[in-house]
Amino acid sequence: MSHRTVRKAETFAALHVGDPFVIPNPWDAGSARVLAALGFEALATTSSGFAFTLGRRDGSVTLDEVVEHAAAIDRATELPVSVDLENGYGADPAAAARAIRRVAEVGAVGGSIEDYDPAGHLYELEPAAERVAAAAEAARGLPFPFVLTARTENHLRGNPDLEDTIARLRAYERAGADALYAPGLREADEIRAVCEAVTLPVNVLAVPGLSFAQIVEAGAQRVSVGGSLTWVAVKAMADAAVAIRDDGDFSALAATLPLAEWLGG
Repeated sequence: MSHRTVRKAETFAALHVGDPFVIPNPWDAGSARVLAALGFEALATTSSGFAFTLGRRDGSVTLDEVVEHAAAIDRATELPVSVDLENGYGADPAAAARAIRRVAEVGAVGGSIEDYDPAGHLYELEPAAERVAAAAEAARGLPFPFVLTARTENHLRGNPDLEDTIARLRAYERAGADALYAPGLREADEIRAVCEAVTLPVNVLAVPGLSFAQIVEAGAQRVSVGGSLTWVAVKAMADAAVAIRDDGDFSALAATLPLAEWLGG
């Protein structure tokens, strides 16, 4: 295992016991370089943003494609990278463990496993926890610290039951996760209830209605943005293209960027 990966792993683990931090989500190597140049301390991939770069919807990529993407994001900067591994690309616990090992081999020092199957259902609590336990065992077997995030998709998948969300996160904590995540929490009181119910660091998905300070005050250690930065960029492109198509207006093309500063010479 390279010294570079070990250094990234140690940096990432330390962030989870330091001050709360934002971990933004690049969708390709270029956006990763920009976020690093802007001073962020770690990066997390986005399954939806990556799928968009392939012209697909979220949930339609393969583990091999994700591993290649993780390697590209890791190579792009000296920042630690955590990988959105969806459900581990297989329903059985062995699939979740395999996904952890595969991305660790290409330099990732963190990853998330969720409890939603792309077939269209949430896993029951016990098998969901078994999948986290298998992923945790794989992470512990690595020659460097790997931050395993266990996430419940309740609030994104039509089951916004806070009591069940907390029960799932507690089970994943017992199963060996290092961090917990329930994307879709939209109120500070919900975030606070989750953070007070567990002892591990909690990642919160940013929402426009809450500031970083409010999310941290509610107890979060880590704040990510999911695919949102991808959609901000795509919207700017689409708005400019619509103005060109409808009005012959090329004014948006006057935008200039400090590419040499962001990407190097």
